[in-house]
Amino acid sequence: SGLAMVCCPKTIRTLCRKCKVHQEHKVTQYKTGAARLLAQGKRRYDRKMQGFGGQKKPIFHKKAKVTKKISLKLTCTVCKNSNQRCIGRTKNFILGAPPGKSKKGEALQY
Repeated sequence: SGLAMVCCPKTIRTLCRKCKVHQEHKVTQYKTGAARLLAQGKRRYDRKMQGFGGQKKPIFHKKAKVTKKISLKLTCTVCKNSNQRCIGRTKNFILGAPPGKSKKGEALQY
């Protein structure tokens, strides 16, 4: 749960909720999908921002966090079912690297 470097293997043997047994899972880092332009919140926001009158919604400037929470996407190699696992906040996250083998001053990888 600290902010140390996290190294994660590319495959994990863990419980598959669909197969109901432990299987090999392929590990990838979760990535947010593209925002939908026709979602209700986006339509409401765009409608409100139209026209004259300046900025109508607040723009957030007081950023306090320096890291983001890392989520892993686990995909079963047998049934292709996938689920997610959150590993919390970390500055350095390396997928597929053996633990303890990183070089000093290595670039941050998110």
